[in-house]
Amino acid sequence: MEERHTKKTLFFIISLSCLAIFTWGFVTVVEEWKENEIAGFDDGVFTIIHAFVSPKLTALMTSITFLGGVKWLSICTVSVVIILLFMKKYPLALFVAISVGLGAGFNLLLKWIFKRERPDIEALIQQGGYSFPSGHSMGSFIFYGALAFMLFRAFDRMLFKWSSVFLLAILIVFIGISRIYLGVHYASDIVGGFTAGGGWLTLCIAVYLYFYKRSDWKYRDE
Repeated sequence: MEERHTKKTLFFIISLSCLAIFTWGFVTVVEEWKENEIAGFDDGVFTIIHAFVSPKLTALMTSITFLGGVKWLSICTVSVVIILLFMKKYPLALFVAISVGLGAGFNLLLKWIFKRERPDIEALIQQGGYSFPSGHSMGSFIFYGALAFMLFRAFDRMLFKWSSVFLLAILIVFIGISRIYLGVHYASDIVGGFTAGGGWLTLCIAVYLYFYKRSDWKYRDE
């Protein structure tokens, strides 16, 4: 009983800490932007990344950014949910559907609230809508983060667990970088997307694991 209580306490502390860190990061970016103190950061990152612009790299970055787009993430999400339903892992299917689906709605709400215009430069691709937080960054963090969470729990060997997390984390980072490279987002948009997505995903994982501990849900996911 004491060990079970300790695990619950640790789970609560870790979840709350992650949520607090992501929230703090997002709020910090918003405050710096509102006070016009983030331009130096945005300009500095943009200058560094655009020093590497080339036709071949542009083609690569365009392909990478596609992996964080609405069309691709929608296809992947539906596919994963269908596979999980076929495997009769209903709670996990619900977790993915809610995490990604409501997360997309959350991103649209944040964009509507802040209404930040996109960078005033000649972008390498066409992109409409508001800039903050980056939908590609937020959506990628939620979907690929959820996928990393599932793979980490599915694999038995620690090598496979951490390799999957590492590779998906690298993909998420490069999707964010691709948005800056292509000129459709500020660096602070990317950080805002990552922190908002991280906070949302943390909340979804915490809720899922809370209900997973209940015998009726756990039975359905085995």
